[in-house]
Amino acid sequence: MKQNEPGEVRWLNPLGEDEQGPDAKGMYIWAALAGGPLWDIAHGHAHPLWAAWAVTAACTALYVVTVRLSFAGSRRAERLFLPLLGAVAFAATAVFHGNFSLLLVMTAIALGVSARGRRPPILLSALALASLGVQIAIGSGVRDTVFLMWGIFTAGLIPAIMIRLWDAIRELQRTREELARAAVSEERLRFSRDLHDLLGHTLSVMVVKAEAVRRLAPKDADGAARQAADIEQIGREALTEVRAAVTGYRGRGLAAELETARTVLTDAGIGVTVRTPVLRLPPETDVLLGWAVREGVTNVIRHSGARSCEIDLREPGGLVLEIRDDGACAPGPAPRGNGLVGLGERVAAADGTLDAGPRPGAGFLLRVTLPERGESA
Repeated sequence: MKQNEPGEVRWLNPLGEDEQGPDAKGMYIWAALAGGPLWDIAHGHAHPLWAAWAVTAACTALYVVTVRLSFAGSRRAERLFLPLLGAVAFAATAVFHGNFSLLLVMTAIALGVSARGRRPPILLSALALASLGVQIAIGSGVRDTVFLMWGIFTAGLIPAIMIRLWDAIRELQRTREELARAAVSEERLRFSRDLHDLLGHTLSVMVVKAEAVRRLAPKDADGAARQAADIEQIGREALTEVRAAVTGYRGRGLAAELETARTVLTDAGIGVTVRTPVLRLPPETDVLLGWAVREGVTNVIRHSGARSCEIDLREPGGLVLEIRDDGACAPGPAPRGNGLVGLGERVAAADGTLDAGPRPGAGFLLRVTLPERGESA
């Protein structure tokens, strides 16, 4: 990775677009199962033709509507259109036999898409048993009957599992975002407490001394001047402390942030590995590296969908902190005001460099390089 200018956030080439979950368009392809009945119609195996055409078209249309409404979240898909699709498919199979049984497989797929909760396996089992009764009634062979029942159950179960799995992934992502928001709120509360502790006493002293200046000014100019000088000195000290707090120099430091990172990542279901030497760092460097760990871990939880995260600190001629994950990569540069931009400014103030971007293959890398060297403890 080529070095960039101090403080510059360099984004590497993204590896690809964000993955999308299953949708209705991806399920429309299974309407092609209506090709089986069309084959029988074309070869004169289904009579009367008008009825065969009608049920084939009806099943295809009902399948498309059921799938579309299911992904749109409408309960009518399961309560109205799915039963209609099943009734027409069973009637067509009982009357026309042959490849019209593929309409039952189409019905199973629609059931797997539309049914919710734990019902799909139960409903698919019932559908397979009902198809068994129809196959026995029309005199189908054992082999064809077994294949049909197996096809009905698996064809419906696979999309049901896919959709439920994707729902679970979305829920996990929402949980991670909530954890990140909670971490941000906790940090804001901590900062407000620090600021209150920092300024509360200082401002109280300044008010008392200002009252003293007001009382002394008419009768003791020298005493009033000394009190005013004290106010000036206290104000300068308070300004320095506030600036230090805002730039993060009153932060919790690297060790505390690493401990928090272990806890937060573990709670989010992300495996974490930390490799750091024991160093005695200057206070400003210690807090800056802690800030980098906090920002990097927050991004891992909020954006990556990672399963594992590695945090390494080494000092080959300087301090190098790397935070790596194996999650998805968000393409494009960080927007103005993003946390990485603020981190880049702090790193620049320490004459360091910041690299951020996708890793080759998969995952994301955040690297902070500082010229300061810690002393081994």
